[in-house]
Amino acid sequence: MTKLSSVLLAATVGVAPASPQAPTAQAPPVPPAQTLPGGASQVQETHGDWRVICATQNGQKICVLSQQLADQNSRQLVVAIELKATTPDKAEGTLVMPFGLAVDKPVTMQVDDNGQVVSKNFRTCVPAGCLVTVTLDSAGVAAWKKGTALNLKSAAADGGKDAAFKLSLNGFASALDRTVALSK
Repeated sequence: MTKLSSVLLAATVGVAPASPQAPTAQAPPVPPAQTLPGGASQVQETHGDWRVICATQNGQKICVLSQQLADQNSRQLVVAIELKATTPDKAEGTLVMPFGLAVDKPVTMQVDDNGQVVSKNFRTCVPAGCLVTVTLDSAGVAAWKKGTALNLKSAAADGGKDAAFKLSLNGFASALDRTVALSK
């Protein structure tokens, strides 16, 4: 499981114990536990260059699609993206960019070389890298499904040449569709 998925799947909700003097009330009905195909506790699939990970935690299903780009020599993570499909035509998640970028300047995203350029600001930096929120509406999802590559550009922190990265969109359409299906 990826570090990003581990962070997402590690989210839990705590419940405070009732005060002894509080009046007793009936607890709300507990919804039935959500299950994955075949009663599995976790599903991991590969769709082209994308991974679908779905797991149950505290009776809830959490499903994401993700991709990671690593340096070929060092195998160190360079760029990663993880999305949750909110509906078949909407998705939201996080893009993790490497250190050394000008976080006061936006990251641009463009499908292939002729798609609409979308600028996003950095949200914060954590030990894994610098985070950018990604939100796809129906037009964005359609463009990603039809495209072959997501081009990412950001200014270098030292004022030097822009840093450019390319994530493959091979398998994005089927990974998104599968994430939506598993989330039901």
